[in-house]
Amino acid sequence: MIPRAATRLRLRKKAGRARRPLPSRRPVAVAITGGIGAGKTEALKAFARHGAAVVSSDEIVHELLRRDDDVSQALLERFGEAILGPDGEIDRGRVGDIVFARPAELRWLERLLHPLVVAAYLRWRDELAALEDPPAICATEVPLLFEVGGEKSFDAVVVVTAPPEVRVSRQVRPMQDRERRLIPDEEKARRADFVYSNEGSLEDLDAFVAGVVARLSA
Repeated sequence: MIPRAATRLRLRKKAGRARRPLPSRRPVAVAITGGIGAGKTEALKAFARHGAAVVSSDEIVHELLRRDDDVSQALLERFGEAILGPDGEIDRGRVGDIVFARPAELRWLERLLHPLVVAAYLRWRDELAALEDPPAICATEVPLLFEVGGEKSFDAVVVVTAPPEVRVSRQVRPMQDRERRLIPDEEKARRADFVYSNEGSLEDLDAFVAGVVARLSA
């Protein structure tokens, strides 16, 4: 019997996304994207279990908020001290409450952070390539990959989808306002190299990722 997850593994040849030749030591760069609550984070964890180096855009943003004084100052000048938590650090939840309710502020925040996130990711990838024994694959969770044209920085794109009722059940913060500005799942799937419909178990997802890793490592 063919495993259920195997039926969802699709590698697509695209005229516009020919695999770029890699430097001999650079890991194959994989982007994981998809709708809110689709399971991107679990997919990233599965890549780590199968030997990939992993990082999420969310982690990079968290480090920027904690360690980049210019970013902190810009946020405080824009939003005031109301975004500080009890520990005096910027509270991402408070920033989120502001920007997800005000589209103009969200656009401002993305213009501030996006170039810094890209630069940090590329440094991380270069550091991996410089290791004595670099990993074969590095994977990154990028929620707004297609929305910002970020797919050009990667060798392969994995899109994770799930039915709307499943995605809503996984969310704490209401997702409707955030969803309106995202490219539909169908379009993301059309532009991806691998597509996974995340309706099964974590074991199914793990089997899918194992298949992706095997193909990209061949």
